[in-house]
Amino acid sequence: MRAFLGLGSNLGHRRRQLRNAVAALPDVVAVSPVYETEPVGGPPGQGPYLNLVVELDTGLTARQLLELAHRLEDAAGRERVERWGPRTLDVDVLLVGDMTVDEPDLVVPHPRMWERRFVLAPLADLAPDLVPPDWQSRVAGAVRRTGTL
Repeated sequence: MRAFLGLGSNLGHRRRQLRNAVAALPDVVAVSPVYETEPVGGPPGQGPYLNLVVELDTGLTARQLLELAHRLEDAAGRERVERWGPRTLDVDVLLVGDMTVDEPDLVVPHPRMWERRFVLAPLADLAPDLVPPDWQSRVAGAVRRTGTL
């Protein structure tokens, strides 16, 4: 099944944390370029994020991908102090095939992905067929491509 995860980091060695997380993922098909973005929401004074999207060809369910995401975040030392606060690693389950999940701790497709340039820009690099053709005119914010992992 085709699945997409969004990864971001704005604390510590951001690129290394992303690289380590991607290396620990199973079934990786492709990794987008890395984008730097200003934080969206959360407390003021946070540093910029590095973001990317990973495409998987996997047999894992959305729930299993969420559990994997939490293990990767824990391995990176993520502390959940406040919502949308700074973090060493954030891993979001964006899409899992054509699956729809609506549970208290897991919503797929990710409920805010269509509003976030830092998700749509790297997703469009990997899967332009999944992103609306006019997405750039409908999404606020700025991203800057910073290369690859």
